[in-house]
This record gives sequence, structure tokens and C-alpha cells, in this order.
Amino acid sequence: MADLKMVYEKDAPLDALRGKTVAIIGFGSQGHAHALNLRDSGVKVIVANRKDSANGRLAIEHGFEPMSVEDAVKQADLVIITLPDEVQPEVWNKSIKPNLKKGAAVGVTHGFNVHFKTIDLPKENDVLLVAPKGPGHLVRSEFEKGGGVPCLLAIHQDATGNARKIGLAWARGIGGARSGVIETTFKDECETDLFGEQAVLCGGLSALIKAGFETLVEAGYPPEMAYFECVHEVKLIVDLIYQGGLGYMRYSISNTAEWGDLKSGPRIVNDATKKEMKQILKEIQDGTFAKGWRAEYEGGMKNFKALYEKDNNHPVEVTGRRLRKLMPWLKAKEPPKA
Repeated sequence: MADLKMVYEKDAPLDALRGKTVAIIGFGSQGHAHALNLRDSGVKVIVANRKDSANGRLAIEHGFEPMSVEDAVKQADLVIITLPDEVQPEVWNKSIKPNLKKGAAVGVTHGFNVHFKTIDLPKENDVLLVAPKGPGHLVRSEFEKGGGVPCLLAIHQDATGNARKIGLAWARGIGGARSGVIETTFKDECETDLFGEQAVLCGGLSALIKAGFETLVEAGYPPEMAYFECVHEVKLIVDLIYQGGLGYMRYSISNTAEWGDLKSGPRIVNDATKKEMKQILKEIQDGTFAKGWRAEYEGGMKNFKALYEKDNNHPVEVTGRRLRKLMPWLKAKEPPKA
């Protein structure tokens, strides 16, 4: 397997975007960070978003004049699509594709719709991806501190011969080249990202937390204690892993905890778990997950909403909301009500 290539600022000039217009489609989590960082880097940025929405009002607060997707695309030399994956095909067909300038580049921050071919790409346009490995608020805050979140760069279509230069300039403009840009493919970015979300970061961790909480409560322990042991302390452990990997985490905890980690961990995540992980990866690779998600969205997201409500009312969530109110130093956050 070839080593990943890392590119830094000295090899990622902004030249490809100088004198150009970049349109950010959607001023959400990633959109606001890319728009603000690129503008602060000296790039001309316009924003497409509904003015009467929360994100539209936020764009206005930051000095942008939100416009329609159609108007933004007509002006843009680089169109960066940061809309939710499930919304993109409809907006692409209706508002983006018919209005693309000749030679304009199309950029995305996640490869889902390009890789799984849910949008029809014209052959005469560059198509590329810059995916920061962190949420939008971190992309913005790290940039403001003088740092940056590492980015993945992938080229799907190099119609003009300038796609890589445009991608590196984009990554440079949002701060990614400060910490490193990794060159990859749409396939690898998309499939590893989906797998990480489902098997470890979101799906796997959420299920592990709920199962641990339920096990303690069903054994008669107070839910408050179960919450602290199975939820609250997750951040403390993850921060140690983030700083220095599993080795630093194990160095930082007690010998008792470390022995329990080494001895009992493989009983929880065992061969059966890994077999299921491999099946999840297979369903991502062969398009089963993508087709299922499109069908769920097009069917009104009934199962999605039901599963969300079930988890939102799980005792671990109810207990957590109550306990977080008693810890003002956490500056607890709750998702906005629909």
C-alpha cells in the first residue's frame, strides 16, 4: 500500500482562486466555516441560502448577502456544495447544473452523491472534494487561532487540468494546508467516512453507551451513576486518546482500569462484532446503504424519525438532560426543537 501524500502551505498556493468567485451553497456547519475562512484568506465569496432561515440570518450577520442558488452558481468559478447529502440531488438538478458556467469547478465536502452517482455530472466541469476531518465549528475556530483542521483532497474529474490546483487553493484558504492535506480518492473518502460514522464514531459508540447504561440500571444501580460511568467520562477518555493514542490513555489511567481494558475489551468487541462491521462495510461499498438512505429520504423519513424519537426518549438521554442542568460549567447544549 502506497504511503499517503501530505501537502502543506508551501505547496498549496492560493493562486488558482485569486480573482475568482467562490459560491458556497448552504451556510450550515461546513458552509459557514468555508465561507468565512476563504473570505478571510482574501478570496471573493458569495453565499446561497434562504434569507429567512436561521442560517440565512447568520450569513447576513457575518456580512454576506444571501442569494438564490441559481444566481450564485451563475457567477461562480468554483461552486462548493455543503448542503445535506439527501438534499443535494434535487438542488443539483433544479438549480445548480443548469446554471454552471463553462469551465466552472464543482466542489463538495463529502463524496456521497458523486461516488454513488446520485447526481449527473457534466463532462466539461472539474469535480473535486475537500473534506476537513472535523466539524465546521472546529474548522472555523482552528483557523481563527492560526491553525487548521487536516483535509482530504480528491479529484473526480479534471476537465480543465487545474482541478488539483483549485483543490489545494481551497484547502489552503480554509486553513487545511497549515496542518496538512492528504490526497485520496472519492471512493476512499466516502466509504471510510460512512464506515467510521456507522461502526465507531456515532453508531458504534451510541449503541455501546446505551448498552452499558442499561446493563448497570437493570442490575439495580442508580441511573445517575450509570450516566457518569458510561457517558460523562467518555469525553475524558477520548481526550486522552486524541492527545496521544491508546498508549497515552492507558498510561494516564490506573493499572486496575488498564487491566480491565486489556482483559475485558475484547469480550465486548469480539469476532462477532467485527463480522458485523465487515457486513456494514460491504453494504457501504456495494451501494446498499446509499440506496436505502435515498429511499428513506424520498419516503418521508418515517423510520428515521421514529428511531430518532426512540433514542431521544431513552433513559440515558432523559437522565443526561437532568444531570447536565446541575453542571453549569459544562455549558450544556441541546438540539433545537423542530
